[in-house]
Amino acid sequence: MKTIDLACIIDDDPIYLFGIKKMMEVGHLCKGFMVYNNGLEALNALKPMLSNDEDFPQIILLDLNMPIMDGWQFLDEIVKIPTSKKVTIYIVSSSIDPMDLKKAKQYSVVTNYLIKPMTIANLEKVVNSIEI
Repeated sequence: MKTIDLACIIDDDPIYLFGIKKMMEVGHLCKGFMVYNNGLEALNALKPMLSNDEDFPQIILLDLNMPIMDGWQFLDEIVKIPTSKKVTIYIVSSSIDPMDLKKAKQYSVVTNYLIKPMTIANLEKVVNSIEI
């Protein structure tokens, strides 16, 4: 089983945030977290990291429905940033709309679309699929 150094979680639901962090800690899947409540906060923090030598999260877990800047708007902006770093984004949403899944496939940085609620088993699969 792999352990990643840094995960970024972008979601506005405090219960989900607590649960996902706890599962990753209990499962020894991640050593550290960056947590943002909307896409704009995340974009402002991640943008400079993409342009310099700072450690970048090995995975981003992105919700779609958030205030201020939603997941789609975040994706539209993050793909515009020139970088040589690997950006691995998993959309984690409660939406089961086939149009959302189809739209997600249009973004090269989106690795997969996962439906909430998440389980430790699902998270283990995600972490094990990441190239470290």
